[in-house]
Amino acid sequence: MQNLFENISERNKEKLLKLLKAQTVPYGKGVNILSNVNKDNFIGIVDIGSLQIIFNDYNGNSTIIDELKENDIFGNLISSINSEECTCVTKEKSVITYIDYDNITESEITKSDSYITFMQNLIKLMASQLNAKNEHIEILTKRSTRDKLLEYFRIISQKKGSKIFNLPYSFIELANYLSVDRSAMTRELKYLKTEGFIQIDKKRVKLLY
Repeated sequence: MQNLFENISERNKEKLLKLLKAQTVPYGKGVNILSNVNKDNFIGIVDIGSLQIIFNDYNGNSTIIDELKENDIFGNLISSINSEECTCVTKEKSVITYIDYDNITESEITKSDSYITFMQNLIKLMASQLNAKNEHIEILTKRSTRDKLLEYFRIISQKKGSKIFNLPYSFIELANYLSVDRSAMTRELKYLKTEGFIQIDKKRVKLLY
């Protein structure tokens, strides 16, 4: 799994974090971490745990914009978090390291032996997460709940290299991620099962097409 400090020794990682003036903060489950963070100028690294970035519209509807796991990064240049409608909520006990963008270009950090490797990793991570966002956009462009589900299943199956996989979301979270009504999604899953498109047992899905 790609991470920001890949191919950097633990010793050099500690030096980099010190030069970057990084701050590491532990959180409990269900905490909106953006409530105490300057949203304008940082990179967050998920050291432990997982997060969801959620957009809440004026009607009270929620859409999962990003699902972040260990080693993922986020911030205002990577994720859509500047809006007041966005929250970033821990799904479990988590530890986040924060780095100020401005510190990345400070002269002292650029002289570090590991700086080039660090920047290469940062670019790779940003590219990977941009690809995930594009996949999400592709799903959301589908007009019907059925088409969104089938496109989502296709992407997950392709990533896993198998037609059998476990959903990473609860059904409530999946409906939020697909931006569809949960009841409508549940009905469509039943139709897909009855019509022989899928087998589904709790969160385990098998594609039959």
